[in-house]
Amino acid sequence: MAEQKRDYYEVLGVEKSADDAAIKKAYRVLAKKYHPDMNPGDAEAEKKFKEASEAYAVLSDPEKRRQYDQYGHAAFDGAGGAGGFGGFDFNGADFGDIFGDIFGDLFGSGRRGGGRGNGPMKGANIRTSVRISFEEAVFGVEREIDLTLKDECTSCHGTGAKPGTSPETCSKCGGKGQVVFTSQSFFGTVRNVQTCPDCHGTGKVIKDKCPDCRGTGYIANKKKIKVSIPAGIDNGQCVRIRDKGEPGTNGGPRGDLLVEVVVGRHPIFQRQDENIYSTVPMSFAIAALGGDIVIDTVDGRVIYEVKAGTQTDTKVRLKGKGVPSLRNKDVRGDHYVTLVVQVPDKLSHEAKDLLKQFDECTGDSLNAAKNITSDTPEEPAGGGKKKKKFKF
Repeated sequence: MAEQKRDYYEVLGVEKSADDAAIKKAYRVLAKKYHPDMNPGDAEAEKKFKEASEAYAVLSDPEKRRQYDQYGHAAFDGAGGAGGFGGFDFNGADFGDIFGDIFGDLFGSGRRGGGRGNGPMKGANIRTSVRISFEEAVFGVEREIDLTLKDECTSCHGTGAKPGTSPETCSKCGGKGQVVFTSQSFFGTVRNVQTCPDCHGTGKVIKDKCPDCRGTGYIANKKKIKVSIPAGIDNGQCVRIRDKGEPGTNGGPRGDLLVEVVVGRHPIFQRQDENIYSTVPMSFAIAALGGDIVIDTVDGRVIYEVKAGTQTDTKVRLKGKGVPSLRNKDVRGDHYVTLVVQVPDKLSHEAKDLLKQFDECTGDSLNAAKNITSDTPEEPAGGGKKKKKFKF
């Protein structure tokens, strides 16, 4: 009795609504896990690899997937040939392209970067960091950083060859910078393109290397680079300086310098996007009677008039006292201030007496025991237990 096939979506571990990218990604994982080269002599792994490959061959083809969704495995019954799995015909399936892409990525012999050849390529980017203060992040600043950068060798003018000699055409790739490898898979011959290992994709080899740069074509020099950090930049963001990275190859442009900005903490201010937040204490008298208080902002100190009867934790907004927008320098965020009534913890006898008088005038009481109503049971006369006082 023939073994019943599993659902192709179940084999790949994807939903029926999965798009092509999800299907391809799922197959990559299974192909790498169960590929015979990764599991030599493992019959069960080989079986799962074939099962996953069959499922991918169907679900990666729009027409075959449509037929499978409509009729299931019955859509391919009787169509099998010598190259099929369990009755499925793989003729016409573009496995040369599939495996040239997928297995090249997995095992390092594929087509990744294959189209580059020995043409001009941009150099790699360089990353560094600079530390600035909170205020410098708000208003912007210029900094100078020390870096070691590669420059063209003045002796060989970037060729890497000894003065008086020239690089020669690579005999392995014929100057193309790429070599083609063929390998056998379950589905036939697969052609894979790889960067030439002899010339590293340049198409040229150097017989006699320049003694100054040792054949690299570049000399490392220490330089000072000015960095203009824009107003409004936030912690972790980068400033890109064009053409200050690694040199390109084969006449390609230099890469870029990416400067990550590290913003120091401020003792008073906190930032969220373009807004600034802080907390300012005020006396009980100011909160009750109203009056002026001083608020620190990034623009300096400002006088703010507190309204009479302001409660603690009241939030006020200082419009336009926040951080400039990186997209529009004319737009600034706001500064939000939380007003907190400050209760004194040390009072003179005179101050205490005045507070008690104030308490009596307002009808309140500093002593909650005075508010006990008449229906509260009285202490038993004589010998009775006294009420306990609790300290908090």
